[in-house]
Amino acid sequence: MARTTQLRTYRVQDGLLDEWAARWRELVVPLRLEFGFEIGGAWLDWERNQFVWLISYDGPETFAERNAQYWASRKHERMALDPKEYLVETDVREVGTAL
Repeated sequence: MARTTQLRTYRVQDGLLDEWAARWRELVVPLRLEFGFEIGGAWLDWERNQFVWLISYDGPETFAERNAQYWASRKHERMALDPKEYLVETDVREVGTAL
């Protein structure tokens, strides 16, 4: 499959941006890496209360297939991190390189 990269922008509930970022680093990143995803970076925009990150996948399945496996996994279930408790709005865009 071809490499797929997504730019994800999350608007986080007021007062929870730093907590979300810490839990994301602790729980989401290791499991995403275990599932073969790459994290291209993550940024905090305190003025807009946004969390922005790049995630890519270049493996035998499509991004969507691998993402579904991630969400359905027992490890994800045991993570006990419900994005709905933190995120007010999400914007996911597939992006490509311009260089």
